[in-house]
Amino acid sequence: MLQLFNSMGRKVERFVPQDPEHVRMYICGPTVYSFAHIGNARPAVVFDVLARVLRDLYPKLTYARNITDVDDKIMAAALDAGVTCDNIAARFTSAYHADLAALGVMQPDIEPRATQHIDHMVAMIQGLIAAGHAYPARGHVLFHIPSFPQYGRLSGANPDEMLAGARVEVAPWKRDPRDFVLWKPSQASQPGWDSPWGFGRPGWHIECSAMIRAHMGETIDIHGGGIDLRFPHHENEIAQGTKARFWLHNGHVTVSGAKMSKSLGNVLLVRDLLSEVPGEAIRYALLGAHYRQPLDWTPQTPRAARAALDRLYGALRTQSTTQARADDMVPVVRALQDDLNTPAALAALHRLAKQVHATADLRRKAELAAALRQAGAFMGLLGQDAMEWTQAGANDAARIDKLVLARANARSDRDWARADAIRQELAELGVEIEDSGDQTRWRVRT
Repeated sequence: MLQLFNSMGRKVERFVPQDPEHVRMYICGPTVYSFAHIGNARPAVVFDVLARVLRDLYPKLTYARNITDVDDKIMAAALDAGVTCDNIAARFTSAYHADLAALGVMQPDIEPRATQHIDHMVAMIQGLIAAGHAYPARGHVLFHIPSFPQYGRLSGANPDEMLAGARVEVAPWKRDPRDFVLWKPSQASQPGWDSPWGFGRPGWHIECSAMIRAHMGETIDIHGGGIDLRFPHHENEIAQGTKARFWLHNGHVTVSGAKMSKSLGNVLLVRDLLSEVPGEAIRYALLGAHYRQPLDWTPQTPRAARAALDRLYGALRTQSTTQARADDMVPVVRALQDDLNTPAALAALHRLAKQVHATADLRRKAELAAALRQAGAFMGLLGQDAMEWTQAGANDAARIDKLVLARANARSDRDWARADAIRQELAELGVEIEDSGDQTRWRVRT
């Protein structure tokens, strides 16, 4: 039985889809104006695991994750680069796909793009105007929040918090300062489309509502994304007419206790992390905390994840065609069905690995190893050849050995600055060293 925490109501509920033969899930995807950072990767990985669980439980899942390819940030990036908005969107969409593939994230069934659904957005806006929820003003169309008394039910924010959190432009032509934009005018040099309100482009919030309705109907089973989207984006979607039975939100990713920001210079790009550790280690690290909780990323996080995977793959070195026993996988499956409790599921994988090592009976050992690999697949882990993984780890060990030797030579030459610099490089790799006389031992922090 699958249980999920529903942000609408703030409690764990049993998940029962409206159609037991067909589950529909929509996750807010990226605005493609830059490379994906680790915070962008977290919802992609989390909801990829949920998609795997749903596919195991139900006959059919339709999983949609959109691409926002028209946005003021894209326009700014295009202006800075001296290229078109289409060029920026295409470049960073391709980069996003490549980064997620390296993390083992499967492509969604549907990947709607905003620019392909302008007609749907215009029609939806016309419907909101006709229903008295929206009004045109100076080339804009705005949603009038007082027309929707339930506004704020998802986030629980009061009116003052709504105005501060929404970061909406307070303009004299708004009926209410909280009203948000559904359509805005474009200059001739900007992306735009003809509409009943003039040449312009959609506001961000209407995009997802229109794409959901176009591809998945009036009501979906699950709508998800990062906690930062709960307000105002998802709150605004609800006001526009989006209906979801479950609203799911993953927590923030911080870096060494601080919020990621360009001003702090601590934005961690996925592609930069991939130059340091395998994508599977990054995926493991992202699953190391419960999805609803914050995840603090430190220099040691990916190295510890790599070491943990080394231990799991160490139990898979013996090749076997033996079938797994379903009861061996129960602890992993139960953990994932309990509001996607990935830390408990990872702990269950490690218990399985210990059983593999501790079992003398070869047939039973093979069954446990098969269960470990199959259970890992529920989380998108342990899909590689164990010997290839071990060899890649050995290459890392050879690199560390070279650095340790270079440090020893620097110490012998009394080049303390060089020795300290190498020690710092090792620390950044998550390696601790211990000097004992003429000998130096090293280990990866876990």
